[in-house]
Amino acid sequence: MNATIRPDQIDETPEAEGDLAAVSEVEAGIREFVRNDIAYLRRPAMTTETAPLDATAEATVNNVNSLIQRVAGTSLAEIEKLISELESLRDLLHAEGQRVQREISGYAQLSQAAMKSTRMIADNVNQWKRAADGLRNS
Repeated sequence: MNATIRPDQIDETPEAEGDLAAVSEVEAGIREFVRNDIAYLRRPAMTTETAPLDATAEATVNNVNSLIQRVAGTSLAEIEKLISELESLRDLLHAEGQRVQREISGYAQLSQAAMKSTRMIADNVNQWKRAADGLRNS
């Protein structure tokens, strides 16, 4: 699901730049939320009482903390990878949207040219018809 977009494929317009800025701001907010959401797992617990733990309890706590950090680290890496893939997909969709807009614009121009040509042909046929009617009547 990895899609790569070359910068020369994206048509930058002031409106698109504003959209990109808004999207980037939202993405930054999501990243910050995820980091803050798991930050408490990385911080050592603060206790008002510093009661000494026996060696087995302390080893168990360290093992649990280590396990939580590994699980959180893996999850965070997967989330970062997903965000990266979504950004690539967003860029691809943006480029495809602009391509479709160009295609529609080209089609509209072609349609207008066809209408003008048809009008010109119809006008010429009407002039020839009038000229032929005039010749028959005289």
